[in-house]
Amino acid sequence: MGGGIAGAGAALALHKAGFDVTVYEAHPDSAEDIGAFLTLASNGMRALAQTDASHAVTAIGFPLTSMRVLDDTGAERAQVPLGEAGTPHLRYRCLRRGDLNAALQTEVTRRGIGIHHGRRLVSVEDGPDTVTAHFADGSRATGDLLIGADGLNSTVRRLISPDTPPTYAGQHVFYGYTGEAPQAGRPETITMVRGSSVAFGYAVSPDGETYWFARVTDAPLAADALAEGTPTRWRDLLLPLLRKDATPAADLVAATTPDHLMVTNATDLPTGTPWRSGRTLIIGDAAHAASPATGQGASMALEDAVVLAKSLRDAPDTQSALALYERLRRPRVEHNITVSGNISRGTHTPSGPGPGGPGPRGTSADRPGDDDLIRQLEWDTDLWQPAR
Repeated sequence: MGGGIAGAGAALALHKAGFDVTVYEAHPDSAEDIGAFLTLASNGMRALAQTDASHAVTAIGFPLTSMRVLDDTGAERAQVPLGEAGTPHLRYRCLRRGDLNAALQTEVTRRGIGIHHGRRLVSVEDGPDTVTAHFADGSRATGDLLIGADGLNSTVRRLISPDTPPTYAGQHVFYGYTGEAPQAGRPETITMVRGSSVAFGYAVSPDGETYWFARVTDAPLAADALAEGTPTRWRDLLLPLLRKDATPAADLVAATTPDHLMVTNATDLPTGTPWRSGRTLIIGDAAHAASPATGQGASMALEDAVVLAKSLRDAPDTQSALALYERLRRPRVEHNITVSGNISRGTHTPSGPGPGGPGPRGTSADRPGDDDLIRQLEWDTDLWQPAR
């Protein structure tokens, strides 16, 4: 359930593992979050490579091989390499979220995997041997396992655990891009700005488009304000905060047209959220959404996809596979929830914050050479044998 990054990634991995898989997506098409960008970190690119789908992402967006940090005066305080910059298919990749979704869905279709748009889930009927999904249009689908990859506001999660909604993580986040800004960046570099009141980051594409984000600590924006507020209003709210500092941030935002800007509240899920019930499992943001401060959401979703497919391939039965998957994944993704939440809520200062971008240097989510993760993702390793 869900054809986004987690759902399309899981479909590719399950198909490679030899399973018959079908994707059901509530939205009528693949586009979403026109103003939002993200980066896939090296760990996410490694997971993607295990499904033989690296080309789907390297054909879009652009690589990021280094990160620099500016203070509120615009002075450079650090520049460091990002992830596994020396390995082309494992380099960080900056791209629009909608483009990534479309590319992964195209790859799903190319491999002959069924993907059905406009199927909104309303209920799940769990039996001893099968599970059936019921959709709003009156149709239904039955299989051995239902995987909820339907994002932050997951219908599947509400059916499994109705008492664990997302909570506000202490910041609202602006995203935008512009082709009219002065060139303030370096090739293949994401720049993080430690502003006096705003955490800001940006990267410039080879075509001269600048993608930026801003994280502002404040009370949550009300649902009606988000629904009714105009992009011009959000830009006017952000600019005075950025103009307090002598950095490129204000000029980048001022050069962004309203139709290329959006804002959202940063939210996360509590650790310990139930992930499974009977023959139903949730993955990606549906299971372990974190605030965007470490920028690991998409990469963690792709890790989920590979580890789940391998668990189902290697374990002797479905329930053993789901237990193995949860044992392997929960410590890692919940650590990310905690670290990212602490950054957003101001209880930890990162060395390199960024929604959809690099996590803090030194955290396990962003450290090259994580042997346990590499073993779990490597397609030819057996996940079940070491668990015995």
